[in-house]
Amino acid sequence: MQLAPPPVVGPQYCCTYATDVAILRKAMTLSSGNFVVTNSSGDLIFKVKGALLTLHDRRVLIDATGQPVLTLRREIRADHGPWRAFKGKSSDMRDLVFTAKMSSAIQLELEVFLANNRNEDVRDFNVKGFERSCVIYAGQPPCIVAQMQKETGIQTQSVPLGKDKFMVTVYPNIDCAFIVALIVIFDEIKKGGLVTTATLSTQVRKFVCWCNF
Repeated sequence: MQLAPPPVVGPQYCCTYATDVAILRKAMTLSSGNFVVTNSSGDLIFKVKGALLTLHDRRVLIDATGQPVLTLRREIRADHGPWRAFKGKSSDMRDLVFTAKMSSAIQLELEVFLANNRNEDVRDFNVKGFERSCVIYAGQPPCIVAQMQKETGIQTQSVPLGKDKFMVTVYPNIDCAFIVALIVIFDEIKKGGLVTTATLSTQVRKFVCWCNF
């Protein structure tokens, strides 16, 4: 049996047993985030806050006490550029935790490289995406460390109609904060990002036309 990889973010986010978490995508506003993460008992364990109309796509993973765990960043001008995760609220390369990038423009698959893997010759993790699910693998040969299934159009007391819910199973001794960060990045890439180069260019053209009016 293959051993679980070491914690990526921290051992405090690992459990000795498999855990189920729910990631709810809420409406995105200019000042607030759009993900809430709960455990199987419905207790809040993480939130994700984001920012629009900046030079970067930026998300901050926050724990239940309000402390920043990871900052996820991607340059807006790079539609298929890598996402990078940093410790806390940092964006300094010295605080880099991991980099996630598309392995190809055709298949929805992410390659993940930890900060100490500077040459990026061999990926440390990868995420294989499907229409409504994804599987996260670690190492070579790859072993499954988490799985996600997307539920859409759910309407319950806790999940209003029209919001997306991701049901994630995190395997024993796997870093849950790391898995949640990968799911958020995967979702952002799959839906094309909140602000792409094309939409930004359109906004700039409209602004120039208005100024020339």
